[in-house]
Amino acid sequence: METYLDRILDRHRAEADKDNRIFSELFERAARSPLPRGFLKSLQTDGLSVIAEVKRKSPSKGSLAIDLDPSELAKKYEIGGAACVSVLTDTESFGGSPRDLQTVRESVALPVLRKDFTVHEFDILDARIMGADAVLLIAAALVDEELKRFHDLAKELELDVLVEVHDEIELERALSVGSDLVGVNQRDLFTFEVDHERALRMGDLIAGSVTSVAESGVRDVADAATLAQAGFDAVLVGEILVTSEAPDVLVRAMTEVDLCL
Repeated sequence: METYLDRILDRHRAEADKDNRIFSELFERAARSPLPRGFLKSLQTDGLSVIAEVKRKSPSKGSLAIDLDPSELAKKYEIGGAACVSVLTDTESFGGSPRDLQTVRESVALPVLRKDFTVHEFDILDARIMGADAVLLIAAALVDEELKRFHDLAKELELDVLVEVHDEIELERALSVGSDLVGVNQRDLFTFEVDHERALRMGDLIAGSVTSVAESGVRDVADAATLAQAGFDAVLVGEILVTSEAPDVLVRAMTEVDLCL
């Protein structure tokens, strides 16, 4: 049975197959782009860091904030104390675009993650060109050779790499390629259902060996506090922020949960 993830990946791979740009030329352009601003370093602070997301819609819930202003939203995130911003650049499934990412980078000083489905080297080169400071690699979407090749290319371009995992096997795969930034996605990418116990189960396994991020399904400040107690260095939060009337206040409250533990 085909899943959400299968359909999204098939679409991205079909688009990549039609891309006839020349790698060496694109690499040279990427290497000449402005230097990344240190996504990982921004997360390596005391307390819980917040990666605040610019997300217009989702495959499971449809429109969330389809007409959001990425510049104004990112500025509120920065005022609230977010460490970084995540920007969806997938158009069909998430309503995002490279322009959203470029707008955010121009609007705030925070490092920016290109949140998308990386299936080809060009995705990484494009990320650097559009101004991203980090890229996402989803372990479930890549075979081992792709995971290592894409990870190494991103590092060569001085991009930080968030490797997303869902279980112990994927965590081992992430660590085997030298990942220093691992995200545990509480959302099952095959069903898009959220398992709120997933990150708690995985937290002890990571145990400070790398910088850790809990992704998806953070419903409120209490969830953020629970994840901080479980040992996560950061939370990646989207839906509740883009639908909030005061995202800056909500971000601030999440960054301060460690003070209450």
